[in-house]
Amino acid sequence: MREQPIGEAVEDDERDKVIAYHRRDTHAAIDTLLEDIRHLRRQLALAEGAMSRGMTRGWRPDYDRR
Repeated sequence: MREQPIGEAVEDDERDKVIAYHRRDTHAAIDTLLEDIRHLRRQLALAEGAMSRGMTRGWRPDYDRR
């Protein structure tokens, strides 16, 4: 799958590719996507711990989509 710019809508073709990759097993596709979310949240937490407040001018990561 190609990387998608922030804010770009998910296309049906991308959904089809994810499901096809998992041999039409939608539960496996969802499990993989949830694992990816957990991994990215851990990476965000690590980055938050490593960066200084001055570097980000007070910005803090938001773990939930708004």
